[in-house]
Amino acid sequence: MILVADSGSTKTNWIALNSKGETHFKIDTPGLNPAVFAQKTIHNRIVSKRELNDIRLHVEKIFFYGAGCGTKTACANLKGIFKSIFENAKIEIYEDTIAAVKCLRTDVPGIVCILGTGSNCSYFDGKIVHQKVASLGYIIMDISSGNYYGKELIREYYYNRMPKDFAKKFEKTHDLSADFIKESIYKKDNPNTYLAQVGRFLIENNSSDYAQGIIKTGLRKFVENQILQFEESKTTQIYFVGSIAHFLSDEIKEVLAEYNLKFGKIVRHPIISLAEYHTSKI
Repeated sequence: MILVADSGSTKTNWIALNSKGETHFKIDTPGLNPAVFAQKTIHNRIVSKRELNDIRLHVEKIFFYGAGCGTKTACANLKGIFKSIFENAKIEIYEDTIAAVKCLRTDVPGIVCILGTGSNCSYFDGKIVHQKVASLGYIIMDISSGNYYGKELIREYYYNRMPKDFAKKFEKTHDLSADFIKESIYKKDNPNTYLAQVGRFLIENNSSDYAQGIIKTGLRKFVENQILQFEESKTTQIYFVGSIAHFLSDEIKEVLAEYNLKFGKIVRHPIISLAEYHTSKI
């Protein structure tokens, strides 16, 4: 049995393949970002899923692609957790940028961007993935991600910059009391996931000039601070992976055009392409 997983901070998609490359099951678990969650939390999120627990001794290989896997320490900790559960498995752990490149199934050079709960950007030269900006997570970075837009909305609301009709609609769908927000961010688990859930309100109500202004400002910051770090961005296509990219496809195309950058394509869910990639290697 082979397990392929694509993990963010919010959700992890799993596909189990048999020895013939046929899909045994597809399931989701909560996110397993080792930079955000404690090792005990990650362990419990895996073993509490019956499908994974039932096959744990039959898994021979695990290909795990995840947010927060960009350092040796994070990868080593995660590998230790997997080894304690899937005792007979050979385990390979890669950063989510590698998943983004592989799911495109191309050997053509390009800039590959991730826009989901978090964000990231790298350059793929056709063989090797290059990264210029190390990701420092949701507090400092993650421009134009779901959690970025959540923070922007909360700030706009509290600084009284939000139009009244937009604010009233926001109040109806979210608890905007200071106590609830501070508890969600500073005391509860998964603050980046909470912020991304708040950010969904902006994505779902993106038709006004006000919403478009916030969205495009974030995308411009992402272009200037991430994409334009690479000189190659001026000549190669720009690819995107993730749910935020999927829902903001029109805005992404418009902003890229402002900078004379070439839009490639958007892949919402990498897991299917990743499973196909590993199936071709069986």
